[in-house]
Amino acid sequence: MANNQKKKLTPVQQEYQKLAKKHEPPRPVFKNCLRAFIAGGGVCIVGQMLQDMYLKWVGLPEDQASTATVASLILLSVIFTSLGVYDKFGQWAGAGSAVPVTGFANSMASAAIEHRSEGMVLGVGGKMFKLAGSVIVFGTVAAVIIALLHLFFNPNIAGGGS
Repeated sequence: MANNQKKKLTPVQQEYQKLAKKHEPPRPVFKNCLRAFIAGGGVCIVGQMLQDMYLKWVGLPEDQASTATVASLILLSVIFTSLGVYDKFGQWAGAGSAVPVTGFANSMASAAIEHRSEGMVLGVGGKMFKLAGSVIVFGTVAAVIIALLHLFFNPNIAGGGS
């Protein structure tokens, strides 16, 4: 018997599930989607404003302005996480708070803060990648697959030659 097959529910469990579903409040899907859209878009607007600032006021070239923008968003996310602001933002924004750069930084910072009492190595260092580790692994695997597909379908431009 395979472990991934669904367990058969007893009649009492089935009745309980029906009763629980009947009394479950409806989910405000539209409101949640709108909040996620506004929050995620807001984070992206802040990122664009930072990049424009680095380009125009600081005079950085575009590639360096992009790097500075990402670093600034990470720094802001970690600061807001340590102050407890990002948690409140995440409660309101839902999936919109998981915008890749800030959400990733928040997941690492919150895990590090949560486990700091266990020490710098085993607590902060070991637990910081609790959630982020899977993102890093699947991101790396996806990058390798895309690179291989790119190499397979475009063999003449391997190595970045012009």
